[in-house]
Amino acid sequence: MTAIFAIVKRLLASNQISFIITALVVLCATSSGDVVLSNGNYTWLLAVLTPFFFVFYDFTKLMYLGASKKNYFIACLTSYGFLAFCISLVNTAIHLLIDPVYSAQTVINMMDVCKWTENGMIVAGLQQMFFLLLVMVFLHVLLSMQPHWYGWLTDAIFVAMICIFTPIAPLRALLSSFFQIIMINSNAVLHIGICLLLSAALSFVGLAVLKKKTL
Repeated sequence: MTAIFAIVKRLLASNQISFIITALVVLCATSSGDVVLSNGNYTWLLAVLTPFFFVFYDFTKLMYLGASKKNYFIACLTSYGFLAFCISLVNTAIHLLIDPVYSAQTVINMMDVCKWTENGMIVAGLQQMFFLLLVMVFLHVLLSMQPHWYGWLTDAIFVAMICIFTPIAPLRALLSSFFQIIMINSNAVLHIGICLLLSAALSFVGLAVLKKKTL
């Protein structure tokens, strides 16, 4: 546990660029018009940027320092969980305290769009946290695959799905239903359960990919 905790601290410390970029976007983003996106939603940018640093920057350095692959991966998952909690907390606070101040504009927060707030802010915050965790684990696994042939194959499959599913109505409806389950879902138990299940499945895939990864 001591080794994992040390790796977590190093991962978070090396992620400063992601924190800075996200903070600047949240503070500086402005929108015109009667309907605007909540600045709190820009905190989600941290969930997108972080896996890039963990996979492409921290992995090599930690391996040279003697960290085990298993401890590295567990530390990554721990860091993703911590960051998902922090991002969700900040966005929820902004939605509750800052968004209502803009009385002249209608402020849209993704927590409302995804129907999470129908369950109350505490449950909505939990739904947001587990969704962001899923996003970070998915990106981590996808990025880890990139140097290998199966990574390129996965990319090709995703591109093909978008190109094929989008123009064909039945397939487009199927794709829409999938996103409704993992994102636009007011059923908290189902939503959290699906996000946890997918995160766990992706974690096993990520661990298998990591075992074959070399410096």
